[in-house]
This record gives sequence, C-alpha cells and structure tokens, in this order.
Amino acid sequence: MEQKNETPKEKFKTMIGGQALIEGIMMRGPDKDAVVVRNKDGLKLQVKPRKVYKKGSFPTWPLIRGMVNFFDSQVVGVKALLQSADLAPEEYQEEPSKFDKWLEEKLGNEKFQKAVTGIAVALGFAMSIGLFFLLPMAIGSFFDRWIGSQVLLNLVEGAIRMAIFTVYMLLVSRMKEMRRVFAYHGAEHKTIRCYEAGLPLTVENVRKMTRKHPRCGTSFLLVVMLLSILVFSVASSALLALVPSLAQIRGTFGYRVLMICYKLLLLPVVVAIAYEINRWVGRHDNWFARILTAPGLWFQNFTTFEPEDDMIEVGIAAVEAVLPREEGADRW
Repeated sequence: MEQKNETPKEKFKTMIGGQALIEGIMMRGPDKDAVVVRNKDGLKLQVKPRKVYKKGSFPTWPLIRGMVNFFDSQVVGVKALLQSADLAPEEYQEEPSKFDKWLEEKLGNEKFQKAVTGIAVALGFAMSIGLFFLLPMAIGSFFDRWIGSQVLLNLVEGAIRMAIFTVYMLLVSRMKEMRRVFAYHGAEHKTIRCYEAGLPLTVENVRKMTRKHPRCGTSFLLVVMLLSILVFSVASSALLALVPSLAQIRGTFGYRVLMICYKLLLLPVVVAIAYEINRWVGRHDNWFARILTAPGLWFQNFTTFEPEDDMIEVGIAAVEAVLPREEGADRW
C-alpha cells in the first residue's frame, strides 16, 4: 500500500538512478556505480567508476545518447544482478551447473564473467523484443486483411502489446521472490525522492516518501510501447506511399514478414526518442510532464512495493555511495 503521508516537495532533480537487485540495489551516479547487498554479515558495498563520455562527443549527441545509454544500462544492470547473486544470502544462491563450471574452466574467470554477461544481455533483449514486440506484431499482422488503415492496424497491434505487458506485470508482481525485488525497487525510488526533497537520508525521512518516480525504467518501457504506435504508423504509411506496389501483396505471408522486419529496424529510433522524452520529464515539473508520466506512475503499482526498514537502509547506502564530491554535479 502507498504511504498516506504527504510527500515533501522536491527541491531539485538528480540524475542519480538505479535498479533493484537480489536483496540489494544498484545505484548509478554521475561518475560512479554502486552495488549494495544485504546478507547475514550486514551490508556489502562495491563501488566502481562509471564510464563518462566527454560532453559534445558523438555518444552524447541527442538521439544517439538514447541508444548508447540504453545499451550501457542493460550491460551494467546485468553485471550488477550477477554481482548481487554472488553477494546475496545463501538461500538466494544457486549451485553452478556443469556447463557453467566447464565454461569457467575453459575461459577463465574473467572471460567467463564476460561471456555470462553477454549471454544474459542477449537473452534479455531477445525475450523483451520477442514478447513485447514480435508477438504483438505477429498477432496484429493477421488483421491486415480486414483493416486497410496503417494507423488503425498499429493501434490494434499497440493494444495487443499493452495487454501482454499488463498481464506480464500482473503475473510477475504476484511471484514471492519478485515481491522482495519490487520492494527494493520501492526503496530505491523513496530514497531518491528523499534526496531530491533535500532531507537528511534517514530511514524515518525516506519511509514517508512516495515509492513512485517519473524516471523509473517501467515508465521508460511504457513510453517505448506507446511511442512505437506513433512511429510505426507514420513509418508504415510512408513506406506504402514510397512503394505503392507493396499494396498488391498486402495480406500475404511475405508482406507480414517484411513489415515486421521493417518495424524491428525502427526500434532503435523508438528507444532514442523515448530516452529524450524521459530525459525531458526528468528535468521538468509542469502539467505536460505530469500528463506524460501519469501512465508510468500508475504502472509502478505493479513494479514497486513498500519496503521494509532494512531495505531502506540499503537504498540510503547506495545513494550515499554515488553522491558526487562537488555538490550539484548530479543535477539535471
């Protein structure tokens, strides 16, 4: 349940953010990353310098930075998740499989870790694209024999995508193990909210903050899915206008495969634009920003839960570990 306390108003907006882990939290600051996990020995903290691109360089260009940061966050997130699994209490650790042991023996520990990270990132991308994009595209493509409008067809596809996403979130949020992860997710948000309100980072102060935050990854995913409807509609209509002959094979298997591949190629564009929207929202607080963030904040009812005090302590340790030496260096 959401805390009934009135949340103190924020005094500034920070770029600090992170993700929930197995019995812990990963937090990213302007120049370093921190992983904090609680086990039987107390809090375990690991801090590493973060790769920072020079301002004005190619990876920091608008739209380009969206794709760069999205991929970077996925790699860092997977590494942090694997790290938390090693640091977590024994009941959350699994015995390495024979394949894992064989792979580590052949590659060595460092190369093995890179291989596992690469495989995990690839599988994560494949599952996300397959479940939330390929499947809705495949189902939606069968409606092309009855629906002539590309806009309407993409609206149907978008509705299917949102339905799958909602059901997925509902099912995951009911899993016992994930409820603890989502509680740590709530602790992450509440701690950042407390920091942005300019209050001392204490358990008591953090506890009364809202567990929802507009820059959450859940909100970002939702923006990607909604934005894809617009981008796919415009791009599909443009393709048919440029290549009128495609209308002659409309409804065929080849046409459906072509349109699915075309839309998949547009996904990086969707991600890049969604990042810029999320970045803008993170820097502003007005009626338009609140409208944009409202759906994502509502979806956080499924992906964040009220944390216990010891989870809040983890969130506080994670934020404090990545605070910049120079005050204000983390502001948007």
